[in-house]
Amino acid sequence: MIRVLVAEDHTIVREGIKQLIGLAKDLQVVGEACNGEQLLETLRHVPCEVVLLDISMPGVNGLEAIPRIRALSNPPAILVLSMHDEAQMAARALKVGAAGYATKDSDPALLLTAIRRVAAGGRYIDPDLADRMVFEVGLTDNRPLHSLLSEREFSVFERLAQGANVNDIAQQLGLSSKTISTHKARLMQKLNIHSLADLVKYAMEHKLL
Repeated sequence: MIRVLVAEDHTIVREGIKQLIGLAKDLQVVGEACNGEQLLETLRHVPCEVVLLDISMPGVNGLEAIPRIRALSNPPAILVLSMHDEAQMAARALKVGAAGYATKDSDPALLLTAIRRVAAGGRYIDPDLADRMVFEVGLTDNRPLHSLLSEREFSVFERLAQGANVNDIAQQLGLSSKTISTHKARLMQKLNIHSLADLVKYAMEHKLL
């Protein structure tokens, strides 16, 4: 039996995933989490073979959680399930330690296949993304501007796009407001944007919200 922990902040999506996994005789949902902190705490006392992880969660997001999960003793395989269908986002997740990347509009049967594959020590990439990754990742001319952001800058960008202010983000990430303001200034410069309205517009245009 492959034990799965589902980390997803939207209740309806989380329940749908649990129902889908429940249809498979060889898979079992043993835990769930609605944010990164809850996920990390749950993993300390709920053993599993696979974490099904959403990238865009409040608090510690998926990209930040991946290396912390990998640092655990006997860490589970991490399969990212995200609404982001960009090759650069998939590459970013794999780079920090995910074993696979699937999108939320994937065929349900493919998602179950992906869970089984990463549980067995393999890797999985959404088929539609795989071709794009071959041609896009590493080709500078095709890279979106947000691919130039550091992991920390992207975390700040994501939270700003979701409506958090500098002080909120500083508290969430355990950093000073001054540090967050510096990250904000740098990421806005890299994205060539000049206001929070432009930032939100950019996030929406690139399906990062």
